[in-house]
Amino acid sequence: MAGASDRGPDHEFIVIGAGLCGLYALHRLLETGRDVIALEAHPGLGGTWYKNRYPGCRFDSESYTYGYSFSADLLQEWDWSEHFAAQPETLRYLNHVADRFHLRRHIRFDSVVRSAVFDDHTSTWTLELGDGQRLTCRFLLTALGLLSAPMKPRIPGIQSFRGVSFHTYDWPEGLDLTGKRVGVIGTGSTGVQIIAELAGRVAGLDVFQLKPNWCAPLNNSPIGAEEMAHIKASYDEIFARCAETPGGFIHGPDRRPFHEVSREERLALWERLYASPGFGIWLGNFRDILLDEDANREFSDFVAGKIRERVHDPVTAEKLIPRDHGFGVHRVPLETGYYEAYNHESVRLVDLEETPIVEINETGVATSAGQFDLDVIVYATGFDAITGSYDRIDFRGRDGVKLRERWADGPTTYLGALIAGFPNLVMLGGPHSASVATNFPRAIETSVDWAAHLFAHVTDLGCNRLECEPGAEKEWTQHIQDLYQRQLLRKAKSWFTGYNPNIPGHDRTRYLIYTGGAPRYRRELDEVAGDGYRGLVFSSPGEVPHLTSTACQREGEQRMRGVEHD
Repeated sequence: MAGASDRGPDHEFIVIGAGLCGLYALHRLLETGRDVIALEAHPGLGGTWYKNRYPGCRFDSESYTYGYSFSADLLQEWDWSEHFAAQPETLRYLNHVADRFHLRRHIRFDSVVRSAVFDDHTSTWTLELGDGQRLTCRFLLTALGLLSAPMKPRIPGIQSFRGVSFHTYDWPEGLDLTGKRVGVIGTGSTGVQIIAELAGRVAGLDVFQLKPNWCAPLNNSPIGAEEMAHIKASYDEIFARCAETPGGFIHGPDRRPFHEVSREERLALWERLYASPGFGIWLGNFRDILLDEDANREFSDFVAGKIRERVHDPVTAEKLIPRDHGFGVHRVPLETGYYEAYNHESVRLVDLEETPIVEINETGVATSAGQFDLDVIVYATGFDAITGSYDRIDFRGRDGVKLRERWADGPTTYLGALIAGFPNLVMLGGPHSASVATNFPRAIETSVDWAAHLFAHVTDLGCNRLECEPGAEKEWTQHIQDLYQRQLLRKAKSWFTGYNPNIPGHDRTRYLIYTGGAPRYRRELDEVAGDGYRGLVFSSPGEVPHLTSTACQREGEQRMRGVEHD
């Protein structure tokens, strides 16, 4: 192939990923006349909604707050059937969006990106795909997803099982579990949904619990025609509400000082929230519950009482109550009938803290308490969250620096969007951005729109290269760490803090998420843009890199005066 230096790059922009984020990035860039394609590893679009097809998979964001907000016509023509839509409906929605805005023709499917290497001489990226093809681009955008690198546990004998086994991310199409003895390892958000769905529908269900999680009712319900019409008439107010809350949901915190509210009022609020749909129980609660240990302990006791009410066997109930963290400092799974699942005679809870797994063998799972013979093993063991999808691609910046080595002790970014030493690479929904800890679609629209304005700025300057300054990256990364110190989650061992015992080096805190809330994050982005993209450096074609934005603008203005004079 001719190199980028011979004929220019193949494309101005390449977006890696065609999920919710990648589709919007593709639309936004096409809308402004850019030369752009998206590379999608899978045969179809949708990202997490394409791959996660396990029983019970659905939103825990309200459907009408999850859809895109950029098109009034799209909002009016799409009807959601439930307050929290199931995976098939969500995937249909994303395919509808792709077809309506003619995005599919700009997506290359079955295109696994193996490596992405920056050429300092030409200021271009070269991508090598799984089939050996190479593509070049000027600007590379990543829309890799937060939870798209599945992880199986490190258990001896995992390959020896003769039955059917798989990670939830790879749920087999057409799998029939009727009459099967099923084991589910893991009780995170995915495991909770699957367990509730399978209880009473299979011959036997053994739940291998690594650690219990605090869960709360989803309280889902259908959306009728009249209610959908009301939602359509209220979209401006709905999105305005999402824009003002820290989590980007319709649920905002109760900012009253916890200890100044009477015990009776607190209990009344909690009963109402527990019976309400969605994340209100987590994000619409007293703000102090996520900041103050005494407040958190009191509310955790309230939820523990609910678990005891819902689970008939008191011994099992106690095993389902977390002891190592309080409510809300881990990601809170929302459930439908999860605790009631343990009331079925065919469901057994295996507490791996008491009786750990010794090995996986030919017929099932062996724990220190004995053998569990199974037909199917489901690994609901989660993902190498947020940075895992970056580690699986060999990103190399200036001087051949490998991103996975730069991030070995945790990610370093500027604004969660740029990385020093990796020019012309913009992360959309990457680590240290608001998308990690907020309502994803609301956050990615913010990130993509900001990136689009940044690229317009680069074009106005007549530049072909952008990069963040190391000092700006260092300052932002420290800002992320400082924000953690205000939250109780700093003490938790979860993917919020980068903890994953299945991955070497991930057994300690790694600061992955922006915890300052969506409104503050938007202000940070706006201030940087308003200050001439403070912390970024730009370069003009043929000039020495690392001109400041001001210098680059001066060069551009001089060229424009020359054009006008000619």
